[in-house]
Amino acid sequence: MEAPEFKDFAKSMVDYIADYLENVRDRRVLPEVKPGYLQPLIPDAAPEKPENWQDVMKDIERVIMPGVTHWHSPKFHAYFPTANSYPAIVADMLSGAIACIGFTWIASPACTELEVVMLDWLGKMLDLPAEFLACSGGKGGGVIQGTASESTLVALLGAKAKKIQQVKKEHPEWDEHTIIGKLVGYSSAQAHSSVERAGLLGGVKLRSVPADEHNRLRGDALEQAIKEDLAAGLIPFYAVVTLGTTNSCAFDRLDECGAVANKYNVWVHVDAAYAGSAFICPEYRHHMKGIETADSFNFNPHKWMLVNFDCSAMWLKDPSWVVNAFNVDPLYLKHDMQGSAPDYRHWQIPLGRRFRALKLWFVLRLYGVENLQAHIRRHCGFAKQFGDLCQQDKRFELAAEVSMGLVCFRLKGSNERNEALLKRINGRGNIHMVPAKIRDVYFLRMAVCSRFTRSEDMEYSWKEVSAAADELEQSEADEKQ
Repeated sequence: MEAPEFKDFAKSMVDYIADYLENVRDRRVLPEVKPGYLQPLIPDAAPEKPENWQDVMKDIERVIMPGVTHWHSPKFHAYFPTANSYPAIVADMLSGAIACIGFTWIASPACTELEVVMLDWLGKMLDLPAEFLACSGGKGGGVIQGTASESTLVALLGAKAKKIQQVKKEHPEWDEHTIIGKLVGYSSAQAHSSVERAGLLGGVKLRSVPADEHNRLRGDALEQAIKEDLAAGLIPFYAVVTLGTTNSCAFDRLDECGAVANKYNVWVHVDAAYAGSAFICPEYRHHMKGIETADSFNFNPHKWMLVNFDCSAMWLKDPSWVVNAFNVDPLYLKHDMQGSAPDYRHWQIPLGRRFRALKLWFVLRLYGVENLQAHIRRHCGFAKQFGDLCQQDKRFELAAEVSMGLVCFRLKGSNERNEALLKRINGRGNIHMVPAKIRDVYFLRMAVCSRFTRSEDMEYSWKEVSAAADELEQSEADEKQ
């Protein structure tokens, strides 16, 4: 494909993308296909001769769209949002064109330097302490990871390296294997499954600490767990504090947990994957109280801040522990400017990395902070609206306080009734939700996910829930007869 044909193809695709997104609410949110649907629609092997791009465009609707779950539909309420905006899409086009692999500064200086500055911009928007920012002149700085799961693992490995070095000085007779066998980390029982996975990948024990009645990790519970482990001869080294849990968007008490962790020289990692975007709004920053006690902080602009996946922002007060833990420096990756700018390959698990900072730069410039704040506030308002509709129906109850853009609710009665309700809701195919369970109570989650959402979409979604409940009650009545 040469440039003239590329221009025609790209223009056609831009038109298709805009039409798709602007009309996504008209598509069935959940596909009706079965596993294996796609294979019969395409040949068994790649074509020997080139095809024309017009045929490829035709096959998008024939082959791909029947199997797409439409995450950006206002009728999609599962999981948490994944962000999407036109500036971010255009930035990804440019990133794909430049196509650098920015593992070192010299591999593409703009790739590294824009990332440094964008993480400072973003950190200032959140009002992060200056120690986290490269512009402070200290050790701190930010990096774009692929996901929050990666950030949790990277922080754990940095904390592990730091604690091993510290213990070796105190106990020179202990070998590294002995020390690692004694290490123990902590998180709330409500923390994301990726925290447990980080422990498995990092080869260390992670302890799940019970949350309080509001699903928050508290300082006294964390301290009790640490004391128990110290008494058992273990070495506490790492604690994950979650700001906006996946189940119910609960906020661990960072002010309490951070102070406890600091007291026992335990690394504090803050996982604010979803809710962190809301901290660009001053009225939500009270959830960050105690942020000065953290060693690392992470949130995903690719969830709720209109930056397309993947863009997970992570800040470290002292990146040297991560850099030293990951530092493999073969001759072919050395360059004359080492030390004067970050080589981000030392801040992450993979070696290669895309030019992801472009997405932040485009979105922050073309929306501005005010419009991003308005987007967050609008979603929080829609969640309150849905919560109010739920409480007006005497058949339903809230399973947790409405938090950010998430409503946790259930039909009064057994878990089985709510499982049957969700099956009917998703079976109707008009909206999509997923469940959660806390302390053996099963409930439904309604997350506001689309930037196209309007007030009437909340009314539509509630009517779908109500209609499914009507069907369930009728079925229950029929069974009794």
